[in-house]
Amino acid sequence: MAGAVLRLIVGLGNPGPEYEQTRHNAGFWLVDELARRHGGVFRNESKHSGQLARIKLGSEDVWLLKPMSFMNRSGGPVASVLGFYKLVVADVLVAHDELDLPGGVVRLKHAGGHGGHNGLRDIIATLGNEFWRLRIGVGHPGVQREVVDYVLTRAAKQEQALLDESVVAGADAIEHLLRDGAQQAMHKLHARPAPPATEK
Repeated sequence: MAGAVLRLIVGLGNPGPEYEQTRHNAGFWLVDELARRHGGVFRNESKHSGQLARIKLGSEDVWLLKPMSFMNRSGGPVASVLGFYKLVVADVLVAHDELDLPGGVVRLKHAGGHGGHNGLRDIIATLGNEFWRLRIGVGHPGVQREVVDYVLTRAAKQEQALLDESVVAGADAIEHLLRDGAQQAMHKLHARPAPPATEK
């Protein structure tokens, strides 16, 4: 089966060292993992309000983007890169933290809504929703009013180990998606055993 076409992989997060290890930056961790595997080096691109790296996945040149505009303004940097490199929304995958999945669970999907995620909300408002998403589960604090503090804090050690495994599994899934196509990539990813429960 032919692989999917991806030309831009966007990791969502917030810039700055105070956010670097928080749950909301799981998307940044994902593109960092792909850059590490494939020799990519992020460079500041002020014209795109982001950091960009170029890697080779299979025979394709793929851009990795970390928007530096803060989460709720992620659409502008993505649109800027698409326009500059003459890419289309269908060529995009966005990796992000997902409250509706427990830590250690990763899901791949195409299109759909934003599910309350402000980064996705802004990208959809700017570009529409016909792009791939890699949803990295971070769990939910259980009470809606605690969500903001929860995603902007670090995970406990045991939970962070699960999140680190999720990032590796997510990077594997993107490689499978490009090489083998969506059906096989989703099957492999979604067949992973359920993670053990952890304390927040």
